[in-house]
Amino acid sequence: MCVLSRQPDKYRSARRYLACVAALLSFSSALAGEAAVEPSDNGVDLLQDTTLDTDSRSSETSAAAENLVEAVPAHEHLVPLADAVTTAAGQSAPLVLLGTEILPGTAHRLSWSATELFEGVPVSTPVLIVNGKMPGPTLCLTAAVHGDELNGIEMVRRVLHEIEPKKLSGAVIGVPIVNVQGFRRGSRYLPDRRDLNRYFPGNPNGSAAARIAHALFKEVIAHCDALVDLHTGSFERANLPQIRADLRNPDVVTLTQGFGSMVVLHSKPTVGTLRHAATLAGIPAVTVEAGGPSELELAEVKHGVKGIETLLTTLGMVRKIRFWGDPEPVYYRSSWVRADNGGILLADVSLGSTVRKGDILGTITDPMSNARTELYSPYSGRIIGMARNQVVMPGFAAFHVGIEADDVIVDDDPVDIAVKPGNGGYVDGMSE
Repeated sequence: MCVLSRQPDKYRSARRYLACVAALLSFSSALAGEAAVEPSDNGVDLLQDTTLDTDSRSSETSAAAENLVEAVPAHEHLVPLADAVTTAAGQSAPLVLLGTEILPGTAHRLSWSATELFEGVPVSTPVLIVNGKMPGPTLCLTAAVHGDELNGIEMVRRVLHEIEPKKLSGAVIGVPIVNVQGFRRGSRYLPDRRDLNRYFPGNPNGSAAARIAHALFKEVIAHCDALVDLHTGSFERANLPQIRADLRNPDVVTLTQGFGSMVVLHSKPTVGTLRHAATLAGIPAVTVEAGGPSELELAEVKHGVKGIETLLTTLGMVRKIRFWGDPEPVYYRSSWVRADNGGILLADVSLGSTVRKGDILGTITDPMSNARTELYSPYSGRIIGMARNQVVMPGFAAFHVGIEADDVIVDDDPVDIAVKPGNGGYVDGMSE
């Protein structure tokens, strides 16, 4: 058995703390899955990563069931990710990507084109590559899989342009705008109203979304040893900077540990997401959520950049002696608090606020009758996501609470996470 305290006091204890989570394998579905638990009396549904949002259940977000293929053979790791730099031997090799050879100690800007506009004009997006002088793993950073999520674009730009190739061990690949069609339209979705992040690893003979997903996965993601997928909240909701990670996977735990001072939310990746497809292919992946859509939020950008730079240091890819802050809590459960009435939502808390059970989170006022209702927290915890002040309808997910828990006891029995679940099932559009 393994006992996990709610919040570690020091970074070293945090390493043991998170490594212990790799034993989460017989966790109950209430703690390990992204399926709803029986609602409590107040109607708040308990979810590990996300919740079903009827407001966003439209043709835009629903991924039509179609066959997804294995884009690449599964990666085989001879050594754990944490030891990838220290065990690397010999000289750094050239990196071949998108038909171009990137020599060790150099940086390049390439172009990836997955599809065409209706007029037949190719649609391309930049791919930034830094191939280090010393050998090591290849880390991939992706952003704007949803076209209106701007914070990750700036994070990728800042990280890639700050790396010195001659001081890097391994390589870093950055795709700042994956969904270039959605980005040009200021939309989360592709022009055919599909959510690209429900179609990975894709299908070369499938829908437009499946073809784009397949091309990205085969031509870029398959060359990586680890992946960080950058996102924001959606539908006028914002997220506290946080890492979404399946902590049953030891290499994913290594990635999670490396970010330093950032909240961690344990969650199994959903079928169709880039994180799920990468992990299934043997490429450990995490999702970083920070801020909201359609805005460039510098505080969240700086937070994400600092976390990624700390990760590069922790993995030994960049040699620095400074690490970032004390670790934040790890949450194994979370809950969305929903509006029971329509009206004007005004929050009484902010992202990162600590709340107790029964605390007021916000109020909803009917603009016609002036009737007012209050939203209360059903749990003690922290606000890790919330809707911006706006007009809402009944059932609207307003506040995301990371739930504090007593010590969690989990079994040490291993679980094979490489088993591919069946396709299908709807996932809401509020998260990755």
